[in-house]
Amino acid sequence: MKRLLPLFLLCLASSLAFGQQRTLMHCFTFTEVPEATAADWEAFKKATEELPSKIAGLKRVWHGKLARPLGILQTDGALDADNQKKLREGGSVPAQVKMIRRQYGVCMEFDSADALKAYAKDPAHDAWVKVYEKVRVYGTTTFDILP
Repeated sequence: MKRLLPLFLLCLASSLAFGQQRTLMHCFTFTEVPEATAADWEAFKKATEELPSKIAGLKRVWHGKLARPLGILQTDGALDADNQKKLREGGSVPAQVKMIRRQYGVCMEFDSADALKAYAKDPAHDAWVKVYEKVRVYGTTTFDILP
């Protein structure tokens, strides 16, 4: 028992130190522009990696090609309000759909939800979007992981 106590205390301390993450993770996936050049991708990589040094509250970024592309079904946009409601409630409706493949992703770690809101209004974000738009088809699949 005396031998297990130090190990237990070490595990408890590490879980307290690392298990209570208080940051917000903002992630999104996107479809690449087929015409994007190697220079466009290099500019995107550089601009993305520089964001934490330019935007307060943005701690880290990750970016790259997805190990498994994410397939998204997209409707033709002609679903009426009743059919949209049925879908949200888990029902099914007839619709024309197409498959969109998201091949790339970015995750950004923020200090808080307020930092994420401020990021969207920051001039450095606007400059980054201009570079980002050269490598992605308009539209993303976005999600936030809360602390």
